[in-house]
Amino acid sequence: MPQNPFDDASGSFYALINAEEQHSLWPTFKPVPAGWSIAYGAPDGAARDEVLEWIEQNWTDLKPRSHREQIAKHSSAARPA
Repeated sequence: MPQNPFDDASGSFYALINAEEQHSLWPTFKPVPAGWSIAYGAPDGAARDEVLEWIEQNWTDLKPRSHREQIAKHSSAARPA
């Protein structure tokens, strides 16, 4: 049975980011999906553990950006002037 390429400890990876500021581990041999861009590891990729560490350090709020903006909008509107 073939190994999952996302689990390949010897593979080369990127950290991707989308418009909602969500992150993803991505193997370099696969085309970057529409709506995503390389945030770390360009141009040749990096080791899996290195990319996962970067994602852990940089993706600190798992809520999508639009949700965070809605929360901020509602919390600022709820504050008394």
